[in-house]
Amino acid sequence: MTVRRVVLLFLSFVLAAGLVVLLMRLGHIDPKAVWQQLRSVKVISLGKLVVLNAIFVAISTEKWRKVDAALRVPSDSVPSRLTAFSVTSVGMALGLVLPVQIGMTTARTMGTFLHGRALQRGTAGTLFEQGFDLMLMVFLAVASAVAWYLKCSALVWVMLAGIMTGVALVSVGFFLRAIRALSTACSSRRPKLKHRVWRALSELQYSSLLDVSLARQLLLLSVLRFAVLVLMAHETANAITVFIPLWHLAAAIPFVSISNLLALTPGGIGINELTSTTALSLFGTPLAVAAQWSLANRVLVIASCFAVAVISLTLVGVNRDFTFGANSSDEIDTEGMEERC
Repeated sequence: MTVRRVVLLFLSFVLAAGLVVLLMRLGHIDPKAVWQQLRSVKVISLGKLVVLNAIFVAISTEKWRKVDAALRVPSDSVPSRLTAFSVTSVGMALGLVLPVQIGMTTARTMGTFLHGRALQRGTAGTLFEQGFDLMLMVFLAVASAVAWYLKCSALVWVMLAGIMTGVALVSVGFFLRAIRALSTACSSRRPKLKHRVWRALSELQYSSLLDVSLARQLLLLSVLRFAVLVLMAHETANAITVFIPLWHLAAAIPFVSISNLLALTPGGIGINELTSTTALSLFGTPLAVAAQWSLANRVLVIASCFAVAVISLTLVGVNRDFTFGANSSDEIDTEGMEERC
């Protein structure tokens, strides 16, 4: 790691700490009060959050497996569902302390290292499937912005969100055709293209990734992922016994997800909390309550994410030991039969 990168990393941590301090001052938050709230969280609440997090990871895993199936060639091996789940859970956990995309792509690239073309399947596949999450969030952010501007109720926001989700599903075909047209244009100029991103784009025109049916399946899975994310946010609010209307959380989350792309701080720490606090306050949640929830939410989500990652990695280890032991027993039995013969 170069000196420049070390300095930038140090500055990003300083910025994250500064933004958290700023948030606490704006919301008049007492750190001791937040700590007491976190200590009073019941085990059952944390257990619910872990279960929701596991469902969230399972949906993300299914999205990646669909993309990976389109990317694979006959010479590539297929990671088991448990392995795919475990590397996704590790990526989720790392994404809370590293930039989101870096954490997930790093985990999945390492997870597919022994299965062939890890960079393309782990990195490119992750970026492609997460693009549908971003697409959905952009459309839902429009619904939230309109709801805020018109001072709408929860029912109206749900209707607007449903309409924008439908528009997103219809728009998928248009976006894929635009990508294919750009790929064709790049392909005609490929000998002159030096940057690997443009060269990779030129190869997309015949890719099975640009399938409308696949894209709509990925977008629908993103909708399910968003719903679980809202339930997780609601559960963290219940865990620290603060009241935030469910639709306020749902309307704020799209802006938070988009802000994560800035990646100016590790895991979006500070930026994520400021964005969620601002969005919630705009929809009517008291600033102090929103700030209090955003800080507690970060801690509880990190705890649940690492819990799911540790459990999944443990299951992978146990499964490998069991498989290895079974194979060893088979070898011993075979050798014994040969000796008797």
